[in-house]
Amino acid sequence: MRVYRIAERNIGIESLYERVHTRCAEYATEGAADFIVRITQADIDRERAFSAREDRVEGRSEHAWNESYLEELAVYRQIAERMPADDTFLFHGSAVAVDGKGYVFTAKSGTGKSTHAWLWKTLLQDRFLYVNDDKPLIRITPEAALAYGTPYDGKHHRSANVVVPLQAVCLLRRGEQNIIRRISARDAFPWLMQQVYCPQDRLALQKTVTLLQQLTERVSLYELFCNMDPDAARVSFEGMGGVLP
Repeated sequence: MRVYRIAERNIGIESLYERVHTRCAEYATEGAADFIVRITQADIDRERAFSAREDRVEGRSEHAWNESYLEELAVYRQIAERMPADDTFLFHGSAVAVDGKGYVFTAKSGTGKSTHAWLWKTLLQDRFLYVNDDKPLIRITPEAALAYGTPYDGKHHRSANVVVPLQAVCLLRRGEQNIIRRISARDAFPWLMQQVYCPQDRLALQKTVTLLQQLTERVSLYELFCNMDPDAARVSFEGMGGVLP
């Protein structure tokens, strides 16, 4: 077993393949584990079934994922199942930071979250940092919402082992013109709920819903209609209170 510190928790991982430890190497710690993830062949087979079902739903040809990759998915699933007990949940979105302040872009797959984050990087350069470009962990505290980098950061592997206070969550939609507006928690919640990992355990799921509601109370919420023109980054950044030179 090897131990990794992710979102302020020491997580022990026992795996069948080495790949998961290679991915998590930057997060290694000597501390004792707060909880342990143990992967079996049954967990890997379950991930294969999940992936095949997603391919069918999305109308894609089924992927022949190798077992070491499926094990990585199984590990992060087990982590996500445990995290609500620590006021933390897995969110599907691109989390970035500018001048140490966090922002999350979220949308249905294929809308352009990663592309829009890259436009921010191009615009803001050294002020910009990827926190996690795919599935960050978000922790709710009495004072704030915090976004954490994790080793599970999407196909481009854009992330950092950091934590930043979240300022805003932005729902992306495709549009001919770049327009951003504030939206209410009531309007945003159903869309945000679609992007949250929903634990199988009933109590953990109830806790996740509560945490998401608290997120909407602690950050500003925006809806962005955007094209992929570079000016979309300027519109969204300034629209969320950012200041350019």
